[in-house]
Amino acid sequence: MSPHAFPLLFEPLALRGRRLKNRIMSSGHDTSMPTDNRVNEQLIAYHRARAEGGVGLIVLQVAGVHDSARYTAHVLMATDDSCIDGYRQLAETCHAEGTVVLSQIFHPGREIMESADGLLAVAYSASSVPNERFRVMPRALDQRMIDDIVAGYGAAARRLHQAGIDGVEVVASHGYLPAQFINPRVNRRTDDYNGDLDQRLRFLREIIAAVRAATNEQFIIGLRISADERDPEGLREDESLAAVQLLQSQLDYVHIVAGTSASLGGAIHIVPPMAIAAAYLAKEAATFKASLSIPLFVTGRINQPQEAELILARGQADVCGMTRALICDPQMPNKTDAGRVEDVRACIACNQACIGRFHKGLPISCIQHPESGRELQFGQIRAATARKRILVAGGGPAGMKAAAVAAQRGHEVTLYEASGQLGGQVLLAQLLPRRSEFGGASTNLQREMALAGVRVVRNTRVDRALVEREQPDMVIIATGAEPYWPAFERGGELQVVDAWQVLRDEVQLGRSVVVVDWRCDWIGPGIAERLVRAGHQVQLAVNGTHCGENLPLYVRDQLAGELHRLGIPIIPYARLYGCDDTTVYLQHTASAEPMLLENIDSLVLCQGHQPVDTLGAQLEGLVDFKRIGDCLAPRTAEEAIYEGLKVAWEI
Repeated sequence: MSPHAFPLLFEPLALRGRRLKNRIMSSGHDTSMPTDNRVNEQLIAYHRARAEGGVGLIVLQVAGVHDSARYTAHVLMATDDSCIDGYRQLAETCHAEGTVVLSQIFHPGREIMESADGLLAVAYSASSVPNERFRVMPRALDQRMIDDIVAGYGAAARRLHQAGIDGVEVVASHGYLPAQFINPRVNRRTDDYNGDLDQRLRFLREIIAAVRAATNEQFIIGLRISADERDPEGLREDESLAAVQLLQSQLDYVHIVAGTSASLGGAIHIVPPMAIAAAYLAKEAATFKASLSIPLFVTGRINQPQEAELILARGQADVCGMTRALICDPQMPNKTDAGRVEDVRACIACNQACIGRFHKGLPISCIQHPESGRELQFGQIRAATARKRILVAGGGPAGMKAAAVAAQRGHEVTLYEASGQLGGQVLLAQLLPRRSEFGGASTNLQREMALAGVRVVRNTRVDRALVEREQPDMVIIATGAEPYWPAFERGGELQVVDAWQVLRDEVQLGRSVVVVDWRCDWIGPGIAERLVRAGHQVQLAVNGTHCGENLPLYVRDQLAGELHRLGIPIIPYARLYGCDDTTVYLQHTASAEPMLLENIDSLVLCQGHQPVDTLGAQLEGLVDFKRIGDCLAPRTAEEAIYEGLKVAWEI
């Protein structure tokens, strides 16, 4: 038998009395799943899937330690004993699979996103220094409330310990309350909680002492902290490093991340999008590890087992947080351990259905693996009662997912793709700047189809004659969409093209270009950036209040920063009205006043898509069929893949 390809990733690690079976961690992340601020069946099923998938350590999402810690309407709370039963069920479920379970314990301080009733909450911090991102002016904590909150950390830890949770991770990352005390630019107190670093750590020392006093010597206590908050007013690497050096004798491990919730730029690092390099905190991790005598955990876009193994091999960390990788493929550890790394469904860091859904107040999922977060509905593949012959028309994300799942359920499936390449619009998405990883969605779905035994026929367009010849029991129509060209006033000879023509290099554009963006997603900005980098002078006109209005927040803000660095002018509230030889006419969507852009050579339309849906009419009365994805209604890859799953599940 050959040596394990990932020897360090699957080497056990002892923490107090517990043993991690591998170095893969699902780090604490909000799921929006809890109801009534309690652990529920959906959350248990979600974590069961990761435990069954072989993960060594699960750190549960934040548990609020005080009534003032409710930073969202759906946060878990550990403020009274009614929480214990839910946590006990969750712990027992994960322990049954040999997974160690910790819970984050948490107070956001001034970082309050929302309240349950929609009214602005009273927020508290070390001092009355405002949060920029949520525009919160906090109230400075008095001594009585500090004591209450510290006691709350201890009481929360007692309840978690009583429930059988193996330990806690105190959250001092991302500018949350403990970090607000550590940070000299936020902590402006005049009492013993401010002064030199040791005094600014007093609050955190009291928390750790309260947790230890409320539990026992076997209970794990870790600390999560941002190595650097990536903000001019945030904690710097030297400050965070000095803090953990002073605290390490009270801790079992330190877990580093980056960024802060306090600013738009800092918050990008809470869930870094695909534009950020993979495993980008490895160097900072190495600095921390070299300075500490306790284990160092690192999280920061570690998407693949190869990246994690390299971090461990270089001695940069002891455990790797691979949270989105586990959302995308809960079986990633088992597959890797079994030598099936090519079968791992790799996360593409699109942020669309994980943190993107969280920011909408919805349970998290994954665009590539919509079963995630929906384990109660789709957790166990259900064999078909009768084997049917299924024909799938279209090899984009919707068609591929439908084909893979139908074949997994036992159906005989053939997928036809009109072109020579599978992937649909994914093939275009990956051509945009810093979006190349999006191509992984196609690669992963192709692997799913191959493993499920789907027959694939390329360069063949499905029509009535083909269906009559093949005689399937059902046809799934997934023929996608094409660029939408709206009606607008056109006079003169101005060059007008669409985004697809630009990405396929089918057109030569003039020097001065206007990109009109109706969708307010990443296509318009991506086209604008691509053209600027190719030497064009570009203006981006968006039919919304701001660029990227429809994008997940961290993707939007990273993109906005890039466009600003490139000096691309952005015109908001802009509706395309018309064009002539050298002028593009826009209309302000709120005032209806005209806006003129002059001396323009080319106009690029990013105006959304329209369905390609001629097949349904041909098949009417011939065979049972279902439309999914963009041919049903043009939306995103998330809806397309989910509909592929759903239709295949119902056959």
